[in-house]
Amino acid sequence: MTSHKNTQTMKPATAAKKLGVYLEATPAEFQEGVVSRTELNTLQTDPPEWLQELRRNGPHPRPVVAAKLGVSIAGLARGGVTEPLTTEQIDALKAQSPEWLEQERANLAEVRKEAVRIKEKNAQRSDQARP
Repeated sequence: MTSHKNTQTMKPATAAKKLGVYLEATPAEFQEGVVSRTELNTLQTDPPEWLQELRRNGPHPRPVVAAKLGVSIAGLARGGVTEPLTTEQIDALKAQSPEWLEQERANLAEVRKEAVRIKEKNAQRSDQARP
């Protein structure tokens, strides 16, 4: 019996998500093809110039924009940010520091603080349950 090793491939949208880039800003050959696991690993370890440029200047997808602004993706939507932003636009938004951005940062900080509190409480419970 021989075993065949199939090459794992993914759609360009999945690869773009794993690379943290906005698919529509990638080159056409990336958007139109499929990406193997090996190609993805190569892109991550030795990114070509187009990928370095996208990561540096954008446009960035919502998860990256949210992380750079320190808010949740839902917070972006509540703030009216629905389109991908460039690094320059993100920096300008940070400089303006609109009220919604400050509020969403505070919300996220509160959510994270509560998550830590719950985790510690659960850890205490499991420690007390042990004989």
